[in-house]
Amino acid sequence: MTSTLGEPARRFLESEPFEPDLFQIQAIQSIEQGRSVVVTAPTGSGKTLIAEAAIEIALAAGKRAFYTAPIKALSNQKYRDFVGRYGAAGTGLLTGDNSINGDAPTVVMTTEVLRNMIYADPAVLDDLGIVILDEVHYLQDRYRGSVWEEVIIHLPQGIQLVNLSATIANAEEFTGWMRSRRGPTDLVVEERRPVPLESMYLVRDRFHGDAVEWFPVFDRNGTRPNRRVLNLLRKGRGRHRRFGTPRRLEVAEALLGADKLPAIYFIFSRAGCEQAAATVAASGLRLTSAAEREAIRSVVAEATGGLDPVDLGVLGFESWLSMLESGVAAHHAGMVPAFKEAIERLFAAGHLKLVFATETLALGINMPARAVVLESFSKFNGESHELLRPGDYTQLTGRAGRRGIDESGTAAVLHSSYVPFQKVAEIARMGSHPLVSSFEPSYNMAVNLVANYPKSRTEELLRASFAQYRAAERARRLEERIAERRCEAERYRDEATCKYGDVEAFAAGAGGAGGETDAIRSFLAGLDSGDVVDLGDGEARVILVRGYGARPRFLLLSATSQRRKVGAEEFGASMRRLGSIDLPVPIRAEDDEYCATVADLLKTWEPDEPPTRVDESAVAEGSVGSCPRLDEHLAALARARRVEKDLRRLERRRRRQADDIVTRFNARLGVLSELGYVDHWHLSAKGRRLRSVYSEHDLLLTEAIERGLLDDLSPAEFAATVSMFTFEPRRSDPEETRLVGVVAERFEAIEAAWDDLTSVEERRGVVATGPPEPGFAPYAYAWASGAALDDIFGEDVFSAGDFVRNCRQLLDLTRQIRDTFPSIRGVAAVAIEQVDRGIVAAGGRV
Repeated sequence: MTSTLGEPARRFLESEPFEPDLFQIQAIQSIEQGRSVVVTAPTGSGKTLIAEAAIEIALAAGKRAFYTAPIKALSNQKYRDFVGRYGAAGTGLLTGDNSINGDAPTVVMTTEVLRNMIYADPAVLDDLGIVILDEVHYLQDRYRGSVWEEVIIHLPQGIQLVNLSATIANAEEFTGWMRSRRGPTDLVVEERRPVPLESMYLVRDRFHGDAVEWFPVFDRNGTRPNRRVLNLLRKGRGRHRRFGTPRRLEVAEALLGADKLPAIYFIFSRAGCEQAAATVAASGLRLTSAAEREAIRSVVAEATGGLDPVDLGVLGFESWLSMLESGVAAHHAGMVPAFKEAIERLFAAGHLKLVFATETLALGINMPARAVVLESFSKFNGESHELLRPGDYTQLTGRAGRRGIDESGTAAVLHSSYVPFQKVAEIARMGSHPLVSSFEPSYNMAVNLVANYPKSRTEELLRASFAQYRAAERARRLEERIAERRCEAERYRDEATCKYGDVEAFAAGAGGAGGETDAIRSFLAGLDSGDVVDLGDGEARVILVRGYGARPRFLLLSATSQRRKVGAEEFGASMRRLGSIDLPVPIRAEDDEYCATVADLLKTWEPDEPPTRVDESAVAEGSVGSCPRLDEHLAALARARRVEKDLRRLERRRRRQADDIVTRFNARLGVLSELGYVDHWHLSAKGRRLRSVYSEHDLLLTEAIERGLLDDLSPAEFAATVSMFTFEPRRSDPEETRLVGVVAERFEAIEAAWDDLTSVEERRGVVATGPPEPGFAPYAYAWASGAALDDIFGEDVFSAGDFVRNCRQLLDLTRQIRDTFPSIRGVAAVAIEQVDRGIVAAGGRV
């Protein structure tokens, strides 16, 4: 297959151990032809091969290549991989932590770094040929997703984009947007996994000694929920539930017994990961050989060699190493980078057999396993708990199955009484969900657009976002739908017109003579669940559920399992009660299996009593109630009302959609104008400084600096104050923070600045900037003052990884301040030196 490719790509592919797949060849051919590509494929299918071939093509043409990744850990991993291929001189790394050989032909960077380059110094992109956007589906991230769209929109034309994504449901739509922004773009879709996946459901069976049982999620055709599991779970209900959730140690033993190791066990809680790993390690379950334990010690020694022995003691190094030697580990964002790196290397090498991890492990890091376990089917999104989406399930389970090693991979979902088995099967079967935009103009984006483009071009670019592209397409479809529904409503109203009188008044109970509506109401009052009725169309339907009140509604089921909700107004004088069926109890009207059972009963049902009708003597001749087509009129009226209700809903949605991105941008521009950053599309001096501040608190931080709130501080006080703009408290962090001295005074002043800013934002209709967070300030102050690590962790408030991560974020923002605000450059530089030491400095090394 490679014979159709050019020399650079062919030579590269021939050096690989695997024969390339067809989708990889198709993507590489498009890149050779100078086209951009969107590649969506399951995790582990080989998207990285396409990226590496693209780099070879760019280098052979004398161009540079940029590889962007959403997280620093993935950037560091790719940097190490590329150094092995291109050498240290040919490879660069640019993240918030590192700036290594940034002029190299191949540079790995976080997506934010590329966005900043585009705004600050686009000339550095002159010899750039290709940009790889890895994990491009990250653009739906609510906090950082806008960065991906900014890159796609503002990157100079002529630079090819290689977009690598997990499987998404609207790949055609996303590619259409890419074409509108980047020109010729090909979509390459691979749905087949390189290693087949078997989805399993694990339960603890209390009737069989708490044994862990494995059941396939799907039936033999691989698409429908396993009926055996449905039946077992249904029978196992009641006062003494038969099935429970397997315990973590039980699952570990089951994985070992079924030869499903190595495995990744996802728990959406850092504490849960730590507890699970400790429990399994303490159980005496030994998963490693003597040779593997020796290899573990060797890798750990290399990974932690840069850490001070005293700090290792504070971090509980010995107990952690003992856990690793048993073949078990925890992996989450709260760990120090050296520990995480050691775990990733050991698992990839096959020395660790079971890793309990949070979902961060699913993002790009190369850690294939034989099996993946999902302890829970819901996770906390920062505000509430929500079910996993189909794409989340696919991403998490994508690590199951090692190419060239395993014939199949296993995804194991643990039974939960909170998530129905049918829902698990539905999400697992869907495989993907639509990619949505999270694009939202920021203050930094606003001043950079003002600096780089005229107003008309800025509005054009804003409307070029994926968010607006989708909104425009939704608006077009919405208008079509509104027009269709209007026509439907008019048609049904015509069909509801009766020559004998007002059908609507009759349905409301205001029309009719001789008590005809009373006769119908009396007839309806006698109907109940299980009654079989004919609405006048000759089809028998059974009543599953009936409502009550003056105008009850009924849920009917046909012999073809079709459910239909019917209002009292849809029952006419020609309806009949044919008899009744004994419905299985309890009645589960929303359960598809239950309805299928009842439909089967209806198919074979024979009436054992004569049908009953509405009292025809109560229906006056020549009235609406006597119309032979009354049932048709009433049905048409009911349809008209439903359509008109839907039409009102669609029109409300149209009014809500009228607010577009340009409107929201102009609102932010109004805030900037009121505060003196922009004046008639020209930036003031502080507006120009704001261009270089990349932070969720960009405007608040700049306002604080412009007010002098970071002046006259010691380096430690400076670090503590800056941390108020970077710290994001977790739910487990303390709510109250004790600040003293100058830092306390500055926090009060910054809070006052925040109050002033949010007042302007509220007046301008802008979503309010989040408040400054002082929770990390005492720790930043202590560390910058020279405190030892064991002093910092005396109260055990932060995990070591959180402490390092918060310090790295503090350093990143402090560097921006140093490079942007000359008046405080000196103290910022010293603060950087005093924070970037010991375990914090080690956390920034590659």
